[in-house]
Parts: sequence; structure tokens; C-alpha cells
Amino acid sequence: MVDKTPPSGKKRSLGLIALVATLGSLLFGYDTGVISGALPYMYLPTDAGGLALKTWEEGLVGTFLCIGAALGASIGGKLSDKYGRRHNITMLAVVFLVGALGCTISPNIWILYAFRIILGFAVGGASATVPVFLGETAPKRIRGTLVAVDQMMIVFGQFLAYGMNAILAQVHGGPEATMANDVVNSAGETVARAGQTVSWETVQNLANVAVTSGNGMTWRYMLVLASIPAIALWIGIRLMPESSRWYVANLRIPEAIGSLKRVRNEAKDGPIADEVDEMLEIQRKEANQEKWKLSQIWNTKWTRRLLIIGIILGLADQMTGINTAMYYTPKVLSAAGLPMSDAISLNVVSGGVSFIGSAVGLWMVTKFARRHVGIYQETSIVISLSLLAAVFFFLIQPFQNEDGDIIGAPTFAPFLVLIIVSLFVFAKQSGTVTWVLVAEIFPSKIRGTAMGLAVGALWIANAIVSAVFPIMMKGLGGALTYLIFALVNVLSLIFYIKFVPETKYDSLEELEERFEKEYS
Repeated sequence: MVDKTPPSGKKRSLGLIALVATLGSLLFGYDTGVISGALPYMYLPTDAGGLALKTWEEGLVGTFLCIGAALGASIGGKLSDKYGRRHNITMLAVVFLVGALGCTISPNIWILYAFRIILGFAVGGASATVPVFLGETAPKRIRGTLVAVDQMMIVFGQFLAYGMNAILAQVHGGPEATMANDVVNSAGETVARAGQTVSWETVQNLANVAVTSGNGMTWRYMLVLASIPAIALWIGIRLMPESSRWYVANLRIPEAIGSLKRVRNEAKDGPIADEVDEMLEIQRKEANQEKWKLSQIWNTKWTRRLLIIGIILGLADQMTGINTAMYYTPKVLSAAGLPMSDAISLNVVSGGVSFIGSAVGLWMVTKFARRHVGIYQETSIVISLSLLAAVFFFLIQPFQNEDGDIIGAPTFAPFLVLIIVSLFVFAKQSGTVTWVLVAEIFPSKIRGTAMGLAVGALWIANAIVSAVFPIMMKGLGGALTYLIFALVNVLSLIFYIKFVPETKYDSLEELEERFEKEYS
């Protein structure tokens, strides 16, 4: 059959397939990162081009994306199994485009929320589909590398979003509005006069502020840029072959061979016939293996323990507070005393450090034990967040007046905050082992259900952190907010030390036997 079956299309290099497919991951990163620069402009009144955003509404912009992502990860995975990986990525490219354009033209915050859910569906679908497509398309010799590139593209997408935000903030300036009346502060001093254009952060907390115009439209330019890689993904993925593994799973053997012939070099990767035989053998084993339902998983002591560990790993991954940096770094830097335009621009620094950290993380996961990497991550995060709380407590909050303005604080304080935030994101990205652990600890008979619950818990925690962080910053201040996150990570550190098992040195079959023996 291999000899008689022709390739299903033109030859495609694995590098090109990875580049095209990971545009979905880049969009994942861009759409989660771009909001950090867009939110400050949304706070402007509608007459100034903004959405008159309130503090509690700000958190929901990220929360609704996470809700959509949780739906996309679960539903997108099922659609991928039913219709194919490439088909699913093609559909997700359309959803990315609709979500990006819908968010861009949203006339009010509630319509923006609706399109953030749609965009989140694409983000979650991409997180569930792109790594599977790459893993099934790549030969054994570079499978790990290609899947790891997918994770790096997510972080690169965030870095790209910060870069675009910085450029637009420099071109248009920070959030500004032209006053329709004279504005005075609580001390009776005139802060701005009618017809004067001022930085919005200097007047947003004052009473009786009316505006005639502003540069609030800047947030729309930031969001619409996501449509470009979405279009590129839709065009590019249509030129790529479908996953041969998916074809075999659906017993479409000729199509699997035709697809493999487009991407394999038999001199390096071995005979295609042998690879198809191996796929069929795995398919037979999976078809004969009983899948456990949730009730059976929970009622069996050792699988219940693994499920609980997986769910806590998902929760702990987001309770690090990493998305307070991904979504709100400009807000944090502004709270530390920087003008908002500078805060948006300097966010590029933390984004670049995050990207470098993800590259270091690939090396660390390969080099060191999983638990040790997790312990390093949590220890570094506790130290970083404790330092951040201390800087806010000693160097920033004592200089904050009733209107929220910072007067007389050391000029180096905001830059110290930026350095510590950069160390924090480096520690998180270089020490992330959550995805590796949840992929390894579950036996095959519960892997689908248990992985879904663990990833679902991760997205729920992401949504909670996104919603409460702006409220915490406004109500509690930076010092107490980051102290709380530091204490939560102390609990996560204890969890890694006491309860997380090591998985690096055993095969998946050996792990299953070990866990059943140890946890029963």
C-alpha cells in the first residue's frame, strides 16, 4: 500500500509546518498579552474614545477570555478528534479573526466581553489542538523539540503584543483626554483647565471631570493587529497535510500514508510502512483499553490521589500570580509612579525576560528532576513577590496621597518594581513544569478525563486571579496584594516538597505501576 499510494500533495518541511501551526500559539500569546496595554486606554470616557471602564469591569476582561478558553479546550479537543487536527486549526483561525475584529469594534464593555469569550474559545482550542497536531506530525527524533517550540511561541506572542503596545503608546502617547471644564483636586488646587489635554491618570480619580476628546481609540489599534496572524494561519494551515495519526485513528490508512509521504524523509526517519504499522499497533491497544469514568477514578484511592494532585498543580500554576504580570504589568508600574505611556513601553522588558525564561525552562526540564524544577520555581516566586510587597510598603505607599497620586517617592522605585517583576516572570517561565507533570502522572485509562479536569482547574484559577487582582490592587494596595500572593506560593512550595511525585526517571507504564503500589 505504501508503494502504491502517492503523496497527498506537495512536500512540506517540518520547520514550515511548525511555523504555520504555531501561529495559533502566537495568537494565544498575543491575545492574552495585548490586553495589558489596551486596558489603560479603555478607562478613558467614551467621549475620549475609551469605554469608561471601572475597576471591577477591568478584571472581567481577562476573566471572560479564560471562561471562553476553558470551553475551547474541552469542546475544541472533541472537535479535533472528530474532524481532524488541521480542520480544527482552520476553524480556530476564523474564530481568532472574528474575535479580534469583534473586540476591536465593540461599542461598549458588554459586547467586548462577548467577543472576549469568542476569542477565549480560540485560545483554549489552540492550546488543546496545536501541540497535538505537532506531536502527531513530527517524527520521533524531533517530536519533543517541536512541541517545546509551541510553548515558546505562546510567550513570544505575548512579547510581540507588548512590543506593539509600546510602539502604539509612543506614537499616540499615554491615555490622554481634553478637558471640557476646569478640574480641581481635593486640596482645591486646579489640576487642569478647560481645553487642556492632560494625562488621564492625573485626573481620573477626581470629581466632576468632563472631557471633549482623547486618544482612547489606541486600544482598538492594539487589538486589531491580532487579525493579521489569524489570516496568515487560515491561509497557511490549508496548505499543510492533516495529521497521519488522526487518519490512522479513523482507519483511513491510504490518507495516512499520503500525508506521511509529504513530511517524512525515510533516510532519517525510517520506513513509512514501519511507522504506519506502529501507529496501527498503538491504535489496537487503545481500542482494547477500558476508559474509566469520573466516578470510578474518584472511588479508587490511588487514582483519586493522582487526580487531586493534578488539580492542585493546575490551581497552583495560576495562583503563582503570573497573569498579574501578563495582563497588568503597566497597571503595576503606573501604581509605582511611572507615567502610563512609559509603563506600557517598559512592559516590553518583562516580556523579553519572560521569553528568555521560557528558553531556559526547556533546558532545565531536560536537565533536572521535575520536582526540583518546581521547588526552584516556587522558592524564587516567594522571594520575588515578597520583595515586591516590601518595595510597595516601604518605597511607594507612604508617598501616596488621597487622590492616589505618588509624590516624593524615590525615583528608582518604579524601576526596582520592573526589575523584580522581570525576575518573577523569569522564575515562573524557567521553572514551569505543570504541563509536563500533568501529562505524565495520569495512567492512560484516566488520562483524558483527569487532564481535562486539571486543565479546567488551571483556567478557572486564571479567571479568578484575572478578576480579583485589579480590585485587590485598588482596595488593598500593592504591598498587601503581593504579600497574599507570596503566602499562597508558600503553600504551593510545601505542596511540591511534600506531595508532588517525581516522574522524570520512569516510563509512563512504570509510573502507573509505581503509583498504584504507593498510593493504594
